[in-house]
Amino acid sequence: PGTDLKVTGIDFLKSENARLHHTDAYNIKNLVVRRGQPFQLQLSFSRELNAADKLALRFGIGEKPMKVRGTLMSLNPRREQDVGGWQISIIRNFGNECLLSITSSPRAPVGKYTLNVKTGTNIYKPEDEAIYLLFNPWCESDVVFLNDEAQRNEYVLNDTGYIYVGSANSIYNRPWNFGQFEEFVLDACMYLLEKSELRLSHRRDPVFVSRAMSALVNANDDNGVLLGNWSGNYSNGTSPTDWIGSVLILQKYYKTKRPVPYGQCWVFAGVLTSVMRCLGIPSRCVSNFNSAHDTDQNLRVDIYLNEYGEKLNSMSFDSVWNFHVWNDVWMKRIDLPAGFDGWQAIDSTPQEQSQGIFQCGPCPLKAVREGDVYLPFDSKFVYAEVNADKVYWVVKKVNGKDKFIKISTETRGIGVNISTKAVGQDRRQDITAEYKYPEGSEEERESMQRACSFIQPSGMTPRAHFAAAMPMSDLNFKPEVLQETVSKSGLQLEITNKAALYPGNPLELAITVKTSTPGNWTINLVGSCQLQSYTGKVEASLGYIKETIKLEGKSETQVPLKIAADTYLKTLASVEDEVLILITAIAEVQGTDDKLTRETTLRFEYPPITVQMPEMAKLNKDFNCAFIFKNKLNIPLDNCKLLVEGLGIFKMSTFEHGDVEPGRILKSEIICTPTRLGEKKIVAKLTSVQIKGISVEKAITITE
Repeated sequence: PGTDLKVTGIDFLKSENARLHHTDAYNIKNLVVRRGQPFQLQLSFSRELNAADKLALRFGIGEKPMKVRGTLMSLNPRREQDVGGWQISIIRNFGNECLLSITSSPRAPVGKYTLNVKTGTNIYKPEDEAIYLLFNPWCESDVVFLNDEAQRNEYVLNDTGYIYVGSANSIYNRPWNFGQFEEFVLDACMYLLEKSELRLSHRRDPVFVSRAMSALVNANDDNGVLLGNWSGNYSNGTSPTDWIGSVLILQKYYKTKRPVPYGQCWVFAGVLTSVMRCLGIPSRCVSNFNSAHDTDQNLRVDIYLNEYGEKLNSMSFDSVWNFHVWNDVWMKRIDLPAGFDGWQAIDSTPQEQSQGIFQCGPCPLKAVREGDVYLPFDSKFVYAEVNADKVYWVVKKVNGKDKFIKISTETRGIGVNISTKAVGQDRRQDITAEYKYPEGSEEERESMQRACSFIQPSGMTPRAHFAAAMPMSDLNFKPEVLQETVSKSGLQLEITNKAALYPGNPLELAITVKTSTPGNWTINLVGSCQLQSYTGKVEASLGYIKETIKLEGKSETQVPLKIAADTYLKTLASVEDEVLILITAIAEVQGTDDKLTRETTLRFEYPPITVQMPEMAKLNKDFNCAFIFKNKLNIPLDNCKLLVEGLGIFKMSTFEHGDVEPGRILKSEIICTPTRLGEKKIVAKLTSVQIKGISVEKAITITE
């Protein structure tokens, strides 16, 4: 026993530990474990370990791990003490081998730890010794604990999903590969943690970590992951509509350490979901339809129309996006008064600075719902996104000057159909009720009043770029809490399409005007059709109608608005974003104060991509997968690209198909070799000069 005790090897027991810690999917050779939960290590010695031997396992994090800073935990299995909440014990000591159990603190900083073992004066450092420690939603003492297995499977372990986009009237799902377990993704997240320069004590706290990541996923301020671009020109990068997942973005960023071009909101949200799930914080993508982007938190968005009902781009500072996507993350908020635990909104799309940098959240959903908008972080901003009022102004030229006429205020249009993917199912779940009380309810009114006591709404002057020339009336504006205008005529407007909206076909739209009270009514109607990007930016005005209609009592009439294909095809080909069809109608009843504005946004419809492959396949055995697309449109699709990716099956691949004439069929085939068990999804997307929005996904089950 007099000979020196030396460590001759460490077995990290990776497969057993990873299975118990739900980290077996990570494509990395290191040990990945979750905090607050025991893992085992097996040490081999030069001789049997005996009672007199000195033994310490030293776990360190950061540049210079130090005991006094709590960044070096020196664990001695002989002394049953708890070092910074960490514990160690000997399970079995037999021959030259010793099996140890280590439990990290459920409050330990998350990140990469080094391990060395000290025996007497000898120090043993294993090869590539980094151990990755993550948040633990399975552990009751971890602040990210989520007490529901199905939810943990969805919000932490699911590496595929959907992001909901389109418009409130036509929501559709965009399949997205989060890919949090793919090669280099965990390393990219660790690099972001280092880059965040968060104090190690803050790295234990998901509030600080999620806030820092909301800043680092955009490139503003800190050379973060993604460069935002809404210009419509993406020639020196990847167009935001060409991504089908986060993996390539995070891998590219980790390799180059430079921002990847380009992202728009759903790309930022997809990448932030990947980063959160990868680090072990439960996360979901949230799509808010008719999202207010209000530049001074006055709970009002002004929309300016010309006399034909066409929206004017140039005037507004603020805007309504057809949809905006952010994230919810799950955690206890021990930094706040009781009652604000659970889902918190965070947003990495660079819109407004918070404490000097482009970051947003975490903001408790409950604070938004209750109107407690003084709570950190950025709750006023999130509140406005889902609760602002829309005020419509018509701009008319009078003696060469612009005159603004307020025509209507809409209190119910903003923040509708708030959506995320349902737990364990491929369908949309509406979570609007988690963000706001039902429109018109007593609770909604109280919440609005509470919020307004913290938000100082500015006067009722339209905030146009040349507001100096404005009459300063109506200055005592307070957000209008539910005053439905009582109309004399019972005027109503409805906007519909009479035929499928296929690119290359005429847009056959109709505006229905209704009255419901006795009397003879003469109605001035204007209706316009424009193309806009999802941020509400008008790309083209396509046409309008202007009519005077006579209705009597309870009656209705339908006015057609037809747009020839030639009017919009140029715009479709020149803008690199997916565009939506905006129809706006204004009706005024002569001799009364009845005025009404109605707008609807519709999306184009596309022929589908079909995927042909087996429903089941065996691990490491090849199978064939074919993608078929028939151009059923009556226009050619130029420069067609098919993007395909299957996590655990094949890497992202692109097929160039050139120009595809009407009626032509494309077929691409790929040979797949599955490397992981379970249900896997294959995602495909077709983009061309004219259309961007065709995607499909198909599931396959991989068995032993």
